[in-house]
Amino acid sequence: MQDLAAVEQAFKRLQAQLCDRWQEIETVDTGHSDILVIPSFSVDQQELQKIDGFLHYEERLLFSLIRLRDPKTRLIYVTSQPLPPIVIDYYLQLLPGIPFSHARDRLLLLPIYDQSLKPLSQKILERPRLMERIRHSMRPGCSYMICFNSTDLEREISVKLNIPLLAADPTLLHLGTKSGSRQVFAECGIPHPDGSLLVWDTETLIEAAVALWQRQPQLQRMVIKLNEGFSGEGNALLDLRNVGDIDTLEKRRNVICDRIPHLTFESPTETWSHFCDRIPELGAIVEAFIEGEYKTSPSVQGQITPNGEVEILSTHDQILGGPNQQIYLGCRFPASEEYRLQLQQLGLKVGQNLAKKGVLERYGVDFVVSKRLLADGSIHWDVQAIEINLRKGGTTHPFMTLKLLTNGFYDMHSGLFFGQQGLPKYYVASDNLCESSYQGLLPDDLMDIIARHHLHFETGSEMGTVFHLMGCLSEFGKVGLTSIANSPEQADTIYNQVIEILNQETRPKPMVQTPETEPTLPIGWSIGS
Repeated sequence: MQDLAAVEQAFKRLQAQLCDRWQEIETVDTGHSDILVIPSFSVDQQELQKIDGFLHYEERLLFSLIRLRDPKTRLIYVTSQPLPPIVIDYYLQLLPGIPFSHARDRLLLLPIYDQSLKPLSQKILERPRLMERIRHSMRPGCSYMICFNSTDLEREISVKLNIPLLAADPTLLHLGTKSGSRQVFAECGIPHPDGSLLVWDTETLIEAAVALWQRQPQLQRMVIKLNEGFSGEGNALLDLRNVGDIDTLEKRRNVICDRIPHLTFESPTETWSHFCDRIPELGAIVEAFIEGEYKTSPSVQGQITPNGEVEILSTHDQILGGPNQQIYLGCRFPASEEYRLQLQQLGLKVGQNLAKKGVLERYGVDFVVSKRLLADGSIHWDVQAIEINLRKGGTTHPFMTLKLLTNGFYDMHSGLFFGQQGLPKYYVASDNLCESSYQGLLPDDLMDIIARHHLHFETGSEMGTVFHLMGCLSEFGKVGLTSIANSPEQADTIYNQVIEILNQETRPKPMVQTPETEPTLPIGWSIGS
C-alpha cells in the first residue's frame, strides 16, 4: 500500500465525488449506478465470535438487492461463502414491477470461498485477481461502494478500485466508540450516565470505578464496557448491592477489588481473565448503571449527506436480552410516541456535531429511557444517551427493507413512516429468532413453510414478513425477520404468527405405528434383520 498520507488524500478526493451524485444515489427509482456491496464486519474478531452464526451476518446487507428495482442499477455483492440461490431468488422476487430475470442479469455475486475469521475486506485485499475482476465490472464515474462499517481495510479497497466509499472516514471512527460517544454527548450537552474516561489497564479501571462510587454513594450497579464492544456483548455488570455500610474511599476500593473478578458478563462465553486481557487491546470505560422499574432502550438513526446536511431516518424501541438486558435482539418501529420526537431532537444535535467533524453517512444513537411519576401525578421520561454507532446497525436492514419495498417517506412531525398508500407503517424485527428445533432447516425448507402458510410480504397491501439471515438456520437454528403492518398490533400479530408456525412445523411429531403405516423395507430386508 502506498504512503498513508497519500491514501488519505486520495480517499478524500473520491468521497468528494459523492456531493455531485448524492441525489442520484439517494433516489431509488432514478439512479444510474453500479453499487459494490462489501458486507464485511470489520470489527474486533474476538468480540464478533461471541455471536452465534456471525459469519452469516454478511447476509444483513441483502436488502441492498432491492435497489435493483431501478432498471439502470447494477450491483456487485461479495461474500466469504456462496449464498444459497433460493435466498437470492427470494429477495429478487420482492421487487415490484421488475421482471426477475432482468434484475438477476444486473446482479453479480462474488463468493470467495474463505470462511476464516479474518474480516471479509481483508480477504478481498488478499486476492488481487478478484480486485481486478471487480474493477473491470464497474462503470467509471457512476460506481460507489457501501459496507457494514468503515475501517482502513474498506478505505484501501476504495482507493485501489478508485471508487468512492459511502461511509465515514476511518480516521473518525473513534467517535463511535464508547469513550468517543461520551465525548460527543458532553459537547452537545446531552444527558448521559456519569462515568469515566478511557482506561487501558485493570488498575486504572478500578480507580475509575472507585471515583464513580465516591461521586454517587447511592450507586447500586456499574457497567464496564470494552471500548469497541459489539452489540452489547462487550459489557459486564459490577454489582454493588448488599455490601453493608460502606462510607470510606478505602472500603469502596476493597469492595470493588473483591467483586470485579466476579462480574456478570452479557456474553455467556466471557470470563474475567479473558475480559481483563482485552482491556489493554481495546480500552474500557466504567459508567453508572441506570436503575428503574420501567425502562426502555430506544434508539434514533440518522444520516449525514456528503453535503453535510443531517437527516433523521427513524426511531426504534430496541428489544434487548442477556442477563442484564444489554444485548441487542431486535426492535420495534417506530419508538413510543411518548418520547420519539425528543429522540429526534437529540439525534439531530448529535448528527450536527458529527457533521462538523466530517462524519459521513449513517449514524445511530442508543438511549435508556426511564419513567418517573412526579408529585403532581404527571409522568416524566428521563432520557439518557448511551452510545453512538457509526455503522449499519441492527435497525438498518429492517428500516431499509421497509423503505425500499414501499418507496415511502419518513415524517419528522409525527415520527411515522408512510407507505405509498398513505398509511403509516409499523414493524417488529429480530436478528435472533432462535430455537434448537429450527436446527437442520435448510433455506429451501423455510421457503416451503413460507409458501405453505402465506408468510411472505405482499407488495399490494405493503404487509407481511421479510426474512433474513437464512444461512444461520441449519447450523444454529437462528433466523431474522421483519414483520410489517399498518398498526403496532397488526405487526405483533404477524410476527407472533410466524413464530407459532415455525414452532409447529419444527415440533417433533410422535411416530405411531399402525398396520397401514408400517415402513416399507427394501427387498430382502425384514423387521428382524
